[in-house]
Amino acid sequence: MSTIRVTLFGPFRVQSGEANLTGQFSYKAQELLCYLLLHRDHPHQRETLASILWGDENTTAQSRKTLRQTLWQLQTTLNSSIESGHGLVLRVEGDLIELNLGEAVWLDTAVFEQAFAAVQGVPGPEMSASDAQALHRAVELYRADLLEGWYQDWCLYERERFQNMYLMLLDKLMGYCEARYNYEDGLIYGMRILRYDGARERTHRRLMRLYCLAGDRSAALRQFQRCAAALEDELGVTPSRRTMMLYEQIREDQLTPMLPASPAPTTIPGSAAASLSEVLSSLRQIEAALTDLQRQVQRESEAVTAPLKGQR
Repeated sequence: MSTIRVTLFGPFRVQSGEANLTGQFSYKAQELLCYLLLHRDHPHQRETLASILWGDENTTAQSRKTLRQTLWQLQTTLNSSIESGHGLVLRVEGDLIELNLGEAVWLDTAVFEQAFAAVQGVPGPEMSASDAQALHRAVELYRADLLEGWYQDWCLYERERFQNMYLMLLDKLMGYCEARYNYEDGLIYGMRILRYDGARERTHRRLMRLYCLAGDRSAALRQFQRCAAALEDELGVTPSRRTMMLYEQIREDQLTPMLPASPAPTTIPGSAAASLSEVLSSLRQIEAALTDLQRQVQRESEAVTAPLKGQR
């Protein structure tokens, strides 16, 4: 039994094994199929579907007729192209219409949404390695915007929704990479975010940090300049106080790396988790003390060298 691969990122495509089935669907059948795929969690009223997909037609009766004809076309194509019971199953019961995915169907947006749901509420630095791997696979599926070239209202809304999810996943991956000192991959994820949202100040800050922590302070300072230019060009504003503080830290070479993230608490016995929490707390205190000591030594050094400079 061949896997039915349906891709909605980029141009719509249906493939069974080596056979491309996309051309067997009329344009209206493609539109109906894609809408049902993206809203497959519940059945839909005929009138609602007709209004959403073809509400711009002259009359309600005409849009319902278009839906009726398109349903027949879609059902015929599914029955003739895809093995019954294992692929895309269109269920029409009275006024309700629903699309079910058979066991042999792979849908890129479904995999993407599953990865997104799995890390809801989990900060990037706290994700597990398996979570990060799943997110990496998910963002690689996003080869282009949803249903590229389609401009229906419902499609524009879904496109923006998936794009927002994509940017959130990239942001989590940036945080994960920084927490594990994988600065190179973190930079790659950040650049992908800026391709979609060039004035995303949070991402510019993270890129500044990653460049600096990777040992390229000059690149970090250049990133600040790009941030300031993007904010001015797109929003007419200047960098926030938080961004300016980070810029000063980098310029004065006072940026410290993030501590490694602790393992997920569900994998650690209670006593071990408590001990780990105490260790991390102690490490943070040590880090703060070392920072204070470094600044104190620097001040004392400057105080000693100042009179010598005056004698020259």
